[in-house]
Amino acid sequence: MADDSHERGFRNARGRQRPDVRRSGNRSRSASRPAERRREGDPARRAAYDVMRAVERGAYANLELPRILRNAGLTGRDAAFATELTYGAIRMHGLYDPVIELAAGRPVGQIDPPVLATARLGVHQLLGMRVPPHAAASETVALARSVNGAGAAGFVNAVLRRASERSREEWVAEVTAGRERADALAVEYSHPVWVVRALRSALLGHGASDAEAVDADLVGLLAADNDPPRVSLVARPGLADVGELLEAGAEASELSPVGAVLPGGDPASIAAVRQTRAAVQDEGSQLLALALAAAHVDDVGDEGEQWLDLCAGPGGKSALLAVLAQQQGAVLFANEVSEHRTELVRSTLRAAIDAGAEVMIGTGDGRDLGQEEPDTYDRVLVDAPCTGLGALRRRPEARWRRSASDVSDLAALQRELLTSAIDATRPGGVIGYATCSPHLAETTTVVADVLGGRSDVVQEDARPLFRDARGAQVDGLGDGPSVQLWPHLHGTDAMFFALIRKTAP
Repeated sequence: MADDSHERGFRNARGRQRPDVRRSGNRSRSASRPAERRREGDPARRAAYDVMRAVERGAYANLELPRILRNAGLTGRDAAFATELTYGAIRMHGLYDPVIELAAGRPVGQIDPPVLATARLGVHQLLGMRVPPHAAASETVALARSVNGAGAAGFVNAVLRRASERSREEWVAEVTAGRERADALAVEYSHPVWVVRALRSALLGHGASDAEAVDADLVGLLAADNDPPRVSLVARPGLADVGELLEAGAEASELSPVGAVLPGGDPASIAAVRQTRAAVQDEGSQLLALALAAAHVDDVGDEGEQWLDLCAGPGGKSALLAVLAQQQGAVLFANEVSEHRTELVRSTLRAAIDAGAEVMIGTGDGRDLGQEEPDTYDRVLVDAPCTGLGALRRRPEARWRRSASDVSDLAALQRELLTSAIDATRPGGVIGYATCSPHLAETTTVVADVLGGRSDVVQEDARPLFRDARGAQVDGLGDGPSVQLWPHLHGTDAMFFALIRKTAP
């Protein structure tokens, strides 16, 4: 007889029933007494809750989640469920909090943070995932009973019951009614309103949209920020090739000639990734490093080129530059401002160094290097610290940790770093200025301000250097001479890149 136990029992992390029953002849009964049922949430939801609370204390979800999953022994579907739940609840709470306020009849500021975290997890299951409503409610209430207490569990149950009475579309209409357009988009797509306005200006300023299309394009960009990114891999030339990644189950990238995309599974299961011959790296970052390596440099001497990564941590771009430099007979100098991040760079570059790449790794303030080593380097990358508005897909908490007031301080630092990089570059050499942000104040404005005060530099068109896997120039890079990539157009982080050549004094 076929076992029909899946029609009964408790529900697992994905809302599906599991056969937690005992059988005796044709009768079945629960494995536990009624008073003992669902006193604790399932491990996947508990892992998501623990990550959310850690993020509230300042942790980073992409670092905290793998550790908690390992400790809980979660793999496969349960790990995937916990990941989707965690990232979605953190990313989308700008929409979920107004829903919770209406369902609870009080502002979220009056709800204890641990209870609010549980409620956000439940609402995300109802409005953002494919979990059946009764499973989302029962499992989340069980979690609340375990981590928040019996009284809080009743409150969470009431909130979720109210939240389940309407569809996502109905709730969006309710919580955005009467709002100005930017505010309404900020709520619906769960971005701070200042970010919505900055991204709209960036689409126009970088030539990715015009006045007629910008509102629709902005919606596309905001929606792309909320889509979980693909796992992009880089095969570091000379250490691994794309074919090795394909044999391990990846698919070839259409955008990067050294890239691949992993449709599912753990990247660490691939030997080349474990051995740092390959790595997880956004395709936009790959293209940026390839572009700098491909730029023409004037009057190279017999001693070969010297390359500098001015802000190297944590080392992903440095590792790609190191093997590209090795292929061109150059040496790479990787500089990082903190000892901790310097150690991350050293670890990331281990395979390249073991394979013979000539790399010098040091710790120091990049703003001083131009004066300390003037007219020294042939190629310099300035991957400047920034707001990270281009990587909101990957870092769910990032949009909530930055404010508009951060931009001016970061832009001042970016100007100093770019100035130092130019000073450190010899005449005839090139500088690549990059940010993982499309914000105009961090990108074109920084470049214009620094170059406007100098007579020894010229900005060149970087677009021809961005070549896809077929060797063709990448489409949709903007009006030039700088390059701006976009999540909704290229499937990459919103990387900015400007190519600057230092001329004779």
